[in-house]
Amino acid sequence: MIRRLFVHSRLGELPAGVRFIAYLLLGAWTVVVLFPLYWMAITSFKLPIDVSNGPAYLPFVDFKPSLDAWHYIFVDLGPDTYRPYVNSLVIATCSTAASVFLGSMAAYALARIEYRPPVAAVGVGVLILAVIVGVTGWAGVDLSVAVTAGLALFFLLLRPIIRRARRRFGNDDILFWIISQRILPPVVTVIPIYLMFKSVGLLDTRLALIITYATANVPIVVWLMFDFFAAVPKEVEESAQIDGATRFAILFGIVMPLVAPGIVATALLVLILSWNEYLFALFLSTANAQTLPLLVAAQNATRGPQWWNMSVLILIMIFPVMVLTLTLQRFIVKGILVGAVKG
Repeated sequence: MIRRLFVHSRLGELPAGVRFIAYLLLGAWTVVVLFPLYWMAITSFKLPIDVSNGPAYLPFVDFKPSLDAWHYIFVDLGPDTYRPYVNSLVIATCSTAASVFLGSMAAYALARIEYRPPVAAVGVGVLILAVIVGVTGWAGVDLSVAVTAGLALFFLLLRPIIRRARRRFGNDDILFWIISQRILPPVVTVIPIYLMFKSVGLLDTRLALIITYATANVPIVVWLMFDFFAAVPKEVEESAQIDGATRFAILFGIVMPLVAPGIVATALLVLILSWNEYLFALFLSTANAQTLPLLVAAQNATRGPQWWNMSVLILIMIFPVMVLTLTLQRFIVKGILVGAVKG
């Protein structure tokens, strides 16, 4: 009897005993995953005294629900809640669109076009960039003048360098360099970024955060989209090129629709990273461009963490991402599967 529960009765179908154990484990893991959301939900309906009294799990049984925290966030705070919410929505959406567009273009170029820049040219470019930073930061030279002079000097030196270059980088080196930008801790770059935006008067603006988020997420997009583009057979593009299609027509008319699931999956990942970004927002914004993560952190007042208010903010913060994820779930799964198989 027990043996029958664990013996295959039909090909492709799990035995009843194995199926029961699998569903039991999946149910237990579902409880583990959803319990923090349930805990935040019930905490948002608690009074401060109920939170201080210790764990209480069942509304109307362990405690009496209250809308005080929701009233405080949406009525008492009012604009102080709506402004960060709109800021997060605009900044995350625009930075995601920019990073996915630029990163996809770079990934397609690395997957289809062979680049061999001279090592010496890259070294000279880095040296000139360092000189520009030095003369603007310490010598007080105007940034536009320093950049113009640096570009002119670089292009004057570029032709003789290309003629005599022996060692060159390849696409793999460029791809590794792009990916390595995410290895660098963001806290290392935040102070130079702060000084740069301060010098151009963009501190505490949405544009500063959009540029920073997009720049930080482009390497992730290149890393993910490179495999999607590499999986598309080159014969498809070569046939279109023979018929007279341009490179951009091939990219946007043929290749992009084929890798659309990968673009959706990548965009959702980048959107989540931008939506939850805290460090850059902390340094580059104060009041006008404040985002939701900063508003959540601000609930840690002098009297201690206001868990009930935090719970309300976290719930309204994760709600759009959850809805978007559930809506695009089939594209995400398909994108992951397409990216895992190379043609």
